[in-house]
Formats: sequence, C-alpha cells, structure tokens
Amino acid sequence: HVHLMESGGGSVQSGGSLRLSCVFSGVASTTYCMGWSRQVLGQEREEVAVIDVDGSPDYTDSMRGRVTISLDTSSSTLYLQMNSLNPEDTATYSCAYEPGPCGQIYYGTGYFFQNWGQGTQVTVSS
Repeated sequence: HVHLMESGGGSVQSGGSLRLSCVFSGVASTTYCMGWSRQVLGQEREEVAVIDVDGSPDYTDSMRGRVTISLDTSSSTLYLQMNSLNPEDTATYSCAYEPGPCGQIYYGTGYFFQNWGQGTQVTVSS
C-alpha cells in the first residue's frame, strides 16, 4: 500500500516561490511514474507535472517554465519547485503515484493516477 504525504504549501504573495514536497512509502515497483496536480474547490483537477523514475519530466503548458518537478529516490521524496506564482495558482496541490512508466498511463489528454496524497494548500495573494 502506497502512502503519500505532501508538505510545503502556504501563503505567498504574487511573484513569490514555494517548494512542495511529497514523501512516499510502500512503493514496490522499480519503474514508476509520479506527478503533481492541483485542484480548486468545485473545479476539475489539473495536472501540473509528471516525472518517470528515470527522471524524464513532463509539464502542463500553463505552468511550463515556472515549475520544476524532481524526484529523490534516496529519500523517497518528490518535489515541485514553483516560481513566479500568481493568484491563479491558488489551489490544493496533490502528489500521485502509479507503477510503470508515465507513458503507460497517458491517455491522450492526461495521466491516469490511482494513488493520491491528501494535498497541501497553496494560496497566492495579489
């Protein structure tokens, strides 16, 4: 059973930065995909970034250039560095895990994750 725990959210002013962390455990696969998504209450979940265990990242167009996803397998921690934040980035950010390569769970318009953390809130004020 995979367990995911996010941290690092908080309140920041427009233009600021945050680094989110996701500590995970219970991963049995040597090949897996991890990702970050965000959701505003009442709206659909939006993918932010995904990364394969071999380090190949993919970013959503809306945040490309402003975020960096990274994975430290030695500490079982997934990171999301976010820069140049604006109020539209306010959301609950959650990390996700799925065994196998990211390409295996890509369905044309997104990635199908079934294992999620509870999320961490990011609030950006103008």
